Amino acid sequence: MEQPVERHKTAIGRADLSRPIKLALTDGLALPDTEIFDYGCGRGQDIARLSSMGFKINGWDPFFRPDAPRNPASIVNLGYVVNVIEDPRERDDALRDAYSLAKSVLVVSARLTAEARDGAETADHSDGHLTSRGTFQKLFEQTELKNWIDQTLDVSALPAGPGVFYVFRNDEERVAFQASRYRRRAVAPRLSRSETLFNEHEALLQPLIDFWMKRGRMPAEDELGSEIRTIREVFGSPKRAFQVIKRVTDAEQWDEIAAERTQDLQLYLALSQFDGRPRYSELPEELKQDVKAFFSNYTKACQLADELLFSLGDPEVIDAACRSSEVGKLTPSAIYVHESAIEALPPILRLYEGCARGYIGRVDGANVIKLHRGEPKVSYLTYPEFETDPHPSLAHALTVNLQTFRVKSRRYSGQRNPPILHRKEAFVAPDHPLHAKFARLTRIEESKGLYEDSSRIGTRDGWNAALTARGLRLAGHRLVKSNASRE
Repeated sequence: MEQPVERHKTAIGRADLSRPIKLALTDGLALPDTEIFDYGCGRGQDIARLSSMGFKINGWDPFFRPDAPRNPASIVNLGYVVNVIEDPRERDDALRDAYSLAKSVLVVSARLTAEARDGAETADHSDGHLTSRGTFQKLFEQTELKNWIDQTLDVSALPAGPGVFYVFRNDEERVAFQASRYRRRAVAPRLSRSETLFNEHEALLQPLIDFWMKRGRMPAEDELGSEIRTIREVFGSPKRAFQVIKRVTDAEQWDEIAAERTQDLQLYLALSQFDGRPRYSELPEELKQDVKAFFSNYTKACQLADELLFSLGDPEVIDAACRSSEVGKLTPSAIYVHESAIEALPPILRLYEGCARGYIGRVDGANVIKLHRGEPKVSYLTYPEFETDPHPSLAHALTVNLQTFRVKSRRYSGQRNPPILHRKEAFVAPDHPLHAKFARLTRIEESKGLYEDSSRIGTRDGWNAALTARGLRLAGHRLVKSNASRE
């Protein structure tokens, strides 16, 4: 007799929001006034937590909430539902039904092969496995999951994270979201001197400052709202108003922001080639204006993007960029950089990392990125105590092979002797608030000879042995004599 599949047992209890919901919040898709529907909500933990946070959310589940209405919403979450349905046709129907309810975005998630636990699956069943608990699991490869979503819904899904995809209803919203992923954060130049005209109209000029910070260019006629009329009355034109802003700040910094936005757009256009680059007519109006301001025309913009993308296939170009980078810890096989410093990498290395992120999405918890020099791989490393532990332990590594597009996942948390980090200042940019603190510790450790045998200090046990041999211990980011050495 065939073992029955008990789907309801897959509805686990959680102490936190689910991964797809957290990603939607982080990416700014889910806001407190956004209608959210949780399709296959299980025990309803996400509903309860988001409701307590002030979000508008409802849900339905065939076992726990079978009588709840399935109403359309701006965002619909199909969270880890499709991988527990053993019938492929029913799986397709669930995806289509959830998508039919999504006014703006459908969030689809499923477990990946790389996340499988040894021994968790027992017997083959349909196109997946039965577990010892009588539940079904269909594990996907990242590409397999995307292809299934795309083919079933006739869409092009965007990776949000490992095993999580966004399906946008509106192509312009999809393109705008993609482009925003590669736009760097900028800090407005500080006032360098006072000027009566600026001081008198600072509030009026602020929207113009904010717009340049976001887009790196002057606004088109209809992009600044009602303020544009008042700016014309006071200054004559937006250009003249911006000249006033430049006179009281460092003018070169505004040019740097424009250059950064040009690179960001080029990076987006290069990466969009993998997923079907949109035609000019399909771009949101703000991106059309960006193209005109930075490249004159779309043909030239795409040509430059393709040249950048083509150079990615030359290992010597990658290696030269690694060696010339002003941020990151360089080793013979890779360059490592903290997530906060990714934007400071040379454009070709940002593109390199962007290829992996465009495939896998945001890796939850990963804060150090390893760009391999000898082979096309990008690893996302998780060091939960990077800022607080002077030599933090590696908890998880997820590696994307850009040739085979296979994903490998390895967990180190709980291991007795995990790998650890040294020279943390090398991973962050010089303007990181803890850079000086990290660098000071490294100088002291070097002066004590702790780095003399680098082959032995890469793990927790090896490092502790080096400290003990010299009668030292760490107190936070301070190196002190151990109690044993004082006795």
